This record gives sequence, C-alpha cells and structure tokens, in this order.
Amino acid sequence: MIDLSKFDQKYVEVTDIWGDTYVGVADFWCAEFCGCEFGKEEDAIKIEDLLLYVSQIRSIAETTPHGTAEIWTERLILRKYREDDAEQLYKYIGTDPDVEKYSGWNPYKTPEEAKKTVEEYIRRYREDEHFYAWIMDSEDVVYGIIGAYDYKDGEIEVGFTVVYDVRGRGYATEALKAVLKHLTENEGISCVTAWCAADNTGSRKAMENAGMKLVRMKKNGLEAGGRLYDKLTYKYHRKNG
Repeated sequence: MIDLSKFDQKYVEVTDIWGDTYVGVADFWCAEFCGCEFGKEEDAIKIEDLLLYVSQIRSIAETTPHGTAEIWTERLILRKYREDDAEQLYKYIGTDPDVEKYSGWNPYKTPEEAKKTVEEYIRRYREDEHFYAWIMDSEDVVYGIIGAYDYKDGEIEVGFTVVYDVRGRGYATEALKAVLKHLTENEGISCVTAWCAADNTGSRKAMENAGMKLVRMKKNGLEAGGRLYDKLTYKYHRKNG
C-alpha cells in the first residue's frame, strides 16, 4: 500500500489505475477525514480539484514542476487561470482604476475583455512552453495575478497586480519570490526582468524585497494615463550552483 502522507505538499506525478496521469501539488487527506467528508475511509490526495484515493493510484512520484506549475507559498496558491476566474478578475481588477495608473494596461476592464483574456491565456498554456500566467489564489478568492512573458534568449519579463483590498500585506513579494525561483531554477531561465514607474512605490518595494536589483532608470521613459513617469528596470539573475 502506498504511503500517501509522505507526498503531502510535494509536487508529484500520479498515474491512476485507468492509465491517466496528473501532475501538481499533492494535498494529503487521511482516511478518517475522507470518511467524514466523502464517506469513504481511505487515504487520498487532492490535486487541484481532483481527489484520488490510494486504491485508485497505480504510481506516484515527486517530480520537478515545469510551465505554469501550481506553486504553494505560505499564504497563496499560484495556479493556472480557469474559465470561472473571469468574473472575479473583472470585479477585483478590471474595475480598479489604479491598475492602469502606472502601466496603461488592464485586460479585465469589462466582463467581455476579462473572459477573452482568460480564454487566450488558457490557449497559450497549450501553445507556448515559455508562457507563464498564475492566479494568486487564497481559498478560491483571487488576490492578484502574476505572469512572465516575451521569452527571448534566456531572458523573460515578469509582471504582477494585487487586488486593492489586500495590497500592502506582502502578497506581491511572496508570489514574486516563488515565481522567480521557479523560472530560474526549474525552467532554466537565466535572467528575469521587470519594470515600473518610479512613483509606484508598492511595486518597487515588492521587487526589491523579492531580490530583484535596479539596473536602469530612464527619465520620462514611461507614459501611462496621459502622464510621463521615470521608468525603472529591475533584473534577477539565476544563481550559479
């Protein structure tokens, strides 16, 4: 009998008895708890929304996460976009005028645009191995978004937005640290870049706290909302060894 408890909170590849394979972070559920919740007293693991009992598992092993892999931090689950995210993305990000203040970018500002963006990202997961987009999830509530785009010659750009009501609590730094580690250690990307307006103190603080270094400041280098801002560019390099 497989001891599922040793895989709790580990990134695993699981093959079930029907031959289907799943990858993700394993959340261990003991037999007693499963019996209370689901009426079946068997140990199980949950990967995203899928519950697999030990009797249904042919093999399970730890594996290295790749692509937009599910990442668990202290307070967040970073996961792929789902179709049902569009409503929350519009509600919490699309209607927030501050999202565009320093970037001029908000692909969720109408319900239709939010739905279209979600559909596009889900498609790009399948088509582009160097496209990364995560929802910052806390108990099925969207706390923000973070992604990495425009991969070229070992370098990629990262960007993030945190929902207004939870800003200032360190969620951007927490998510960014995890994503930087994933991109450089698991994906083998040598350099991650990011930029922000000099006036955007929240983003500056998050990037610096996550270990990114300021490498360039361009006077009046960024236009957003009809205003010019000094543009700051940050970089994070893969650690050798």
